[in-house]
Amino acid sequence: MHPTPDQAFRLKALSPLDGRYATRLADLAAIFSEAGFMAHRVRVEIAWLKALSHFKLPQLPCFERDDLEALDAIAEHFGIEQAHRIKAIEADTNHDVKAVEYFLKESVLSLHDSHPRLAQSLEFIHFACTSEDINNTAQALMLLAARDGLMLEKLEALIGQLRAMAQAYAAIPMLSRTHGQAATPTTLGKEIANVHERLRRAKAQWQEVKPLAKMNGAVGNFNAHLAAYPDVDWEALAKWVLDGFGLEQNTHSIQIEPHDWMAAYFDALARINAILIDLDRDLWGYVSLGYFRQRSKPGEVGSSTMPHKVNPIDFENSEGNLGVANALLRHLSDKLPQSRWQRDLTDSTVLRNLGVALGYSLLAWDSCLRGLEKLEVDRERLEQDLAANWEVLAEPIQTVMRRWGVDQAYEQLKALSRGKRLSAEDLRQFIVGLSIPESEKARLLALSPSRYTGMAEQLARRIESGHQRS
Repeated sequence: MHPTPDQAFRLKALSPLDGRYATRLADLAAIFSEAGFMAHRVRVEIAWLKALSHFKLPQLPCFERDDLEALDAIAEHFGIEQAHRIKAIEADTNHDVKAVEYFLKESVLSLHDSHPRLAQSLEFIHFACTSEDINNTAQALMLLAARDGLMLEKLEALIGQLRAMAQAYAAIPMLSRTHGQAATPTTLGKEIANVHERLRRAKAQWQEVKPLAKMNGAVGNFNAHLAAYPDVDWEALAKWVLDGFGLEQNTHSIQIEPHDWMAAYFDALARINAILIDLDRDLWGYVSLGYFRQRSKPGEVGSSTMPHKVNPIDFENSEGNLGVANALLRHLSDKLPQSRWQRDLTDSTVLRNLGVALGYSLLAWDSCLRGLEKLEVDRERLEQDLAANWEVLAEPIQTVMRRWGVDQAYEQLKALSRGKRLSAEDLRQFIVGLSIPESEKARLLALSPSRYTGMAEQLARRIESGHQRS
């Protein structure tokens, strides 16, 4: 059986995002692919042309509603054929934005019979713009669309899954591990709630980043604009266009928008990814300890030689891709705000990797979510671990002893427990011999590792209502 052209392309793709993982990232590719970038540039160019007419520039016909609808239709119906045409033009111009301009002139000229006013406006397409006026606005729209659409949808699904798990496991006791050693018990739900809260805050910080854009000419001063039309309020016109896109105007720039807002966007995204790396590693460890089993898929193979294995591959895949994503995101964050004098070209090639950085992030989030959905709690294994570590009760015993003024309380428990395994009977004998009120002895004797979880259950359930104490 011969592969389809699409299958053959994926098998030969240089990047796994376009090859192995293409089907999982198709929607993101539609935004950040070369064709997607072109489509956003076309939107920006059309918005600029419409604004020139709206502000009634002399020599430019005032567009009627049907003219505006015809312009919008060019953007709405932009597809792969139109993208191919731009690439064909670029083969001659060797300039991608100029190719977009010429494509639009062709498209508008083809409407000569039905929309003569548009045909008279050809020289106002890309009027007074530098390429970066179009590019930075298009890139802001792409990052905004990706974040507020696909990315947040996946992140919210992941956070929602963690919320459900935190609530379901709120009361299931679990042995903590600090420095890899047995420590004060918690609950499984509380530990998942911790990550939920971290992600909730990190998501909010990411959403707070406001995209900026500039449409102010070659070095940011509206030089050419004012040379042609000195009486036009060009700053207001540019703001009108950017407001229409939901972008904030950056009034002070060089040839390029300085990209500080992008750095904040990438830093916030990298912080989300860092939290998820922490989660992936913890879950991998809990699977290794046997706290979780993983639902297996019929026909799936865990090892080429060990038939029994069900590996935590989703968390491993997620961790690895998060690392790649953050390497890219941190380079974007560090590099993009830096440009020699009024402009150099080092940002241009780097910016073509926006979709790659977000793609690895989205892929990792999807893998983590898949892993979470496969987990099943092994309550018996959790209880076994707690029952094997009665020495963790040295903490509450010495704390109660200190309350009642017992001399050298900490030191007594250290001598009894440090580096040793204690049984319930060892602790019972120690408690019975204490010089503290009988009621306190009874309270301590009623403790077990699985009952010593403090506020863990309450804290896990608190996220259900969204109530947080300040």
